[in-house]
Amino acid sequence: MRVLLLPILALCLWLPPSSANAQDGGKKEGVAIAVIDFDYVDTSGEERDQSKEHEARLDTFMHALKGDLPKHGSFRLVTPNCIPNPCSLAGSTVGDILAAAREAGADVMLIGGIHKMSTLVQWAKIQAIDAKTGQAMFDKLFTFRGDTDDAWRRAEAFIVGEIAVMPGRPAEPPIKIAVFDFELDDFSGGAGIAGDHAADLVQLDRATGEARKLIAQSGRYAVVDVTNAENDAVKGRTLRQCNGCEAAIALKLGADQSLVGVVARISRTEYVVRFQIRDARTGTLVLARQSDLRIGADYSWNRGAAALIRNSLLDNP
Repeated sequence: MRVLLLPILALCLWLPPSSANAQDGGKKEGVAIAVIDFDYVDTSGEERDQSKEHEARLDTFMHALKGDLPKHGSFRLVTPNCIPNPCSLAGSTVGDILAAAREAGADVMLIGGIHKMSTLVQWAKIQAIDAKTGQAMFDKLFTFRGDTDDAWRRAEAFIVGEIAVMPGRPAEPPIKIAVFDFELDDFSGGAGIAGDHAADLVQLDRATGEARKLIAQSGRYAVVDVTNAENDAVKGRTLRQCNGCEAAIALKLGADQSLVGVVARISRTEYVVRFQIRDARTGTLVLARQSDLRIGADYSWNRGAAALIRNSLLDNP
């Protein structure tokens, strides 16, 4: 047992402290959305002036809408600059605001207004416009009852849910990832003496191929070809020892992220699989994961790699 504890401890030390908790490895930034403050009209004919209350409720509604869309709809909020600022349908044309939204990097612009028809009935007209084409992607009229804080909160939550699943929203581009050839870290008693190096490479290639296939099939990633990487650490399969140099190599290949996978052989029938993903531009560690001790000889490395990729990366969007 003591013989096994030393290599397993070494494996744990390979993982940096930040990788102990789930990180935002596979997540994409989201669709950029510009939310333009809604207008409000009251034609209910009620005697009491409620303009201050409506102004406050609309402000709370818009603040909640802008905060909830990134959380529930995989959106990323952007703020366009208009003249005059802030952007408003009352002060600009839809075309002018759309141009400002496009300039801010928006994929989608959300506009709308709320109309109080009577004491108990309000309408909310919401439209989402594709910032690139100017075409309406979402155009709905919602009805909600009541003019209380709770009624407005319920309306906002329902509207967010509808926007989050609207059809035709721009697809998020896949993350370009350089998946380098899996490497062998041999802690077994016969390391460097027993075994067949050529046979190990065959099994490592199987693990690499399985990982690349799963990652590409997910649709969340576009696997970048690494065969043209002119680097000794890549060719010698020693990226695990280069202190993050794989990020710069991946960037030169046109990737957004890099992935280094390692099979650690504990004994001839026991192994551990691990991988780390870095941001290609900054070198920041995005995600690092390690499997439990697995039973199986080299012919099972590809299954262990597939299980780790599937469970630790692809099943955690």
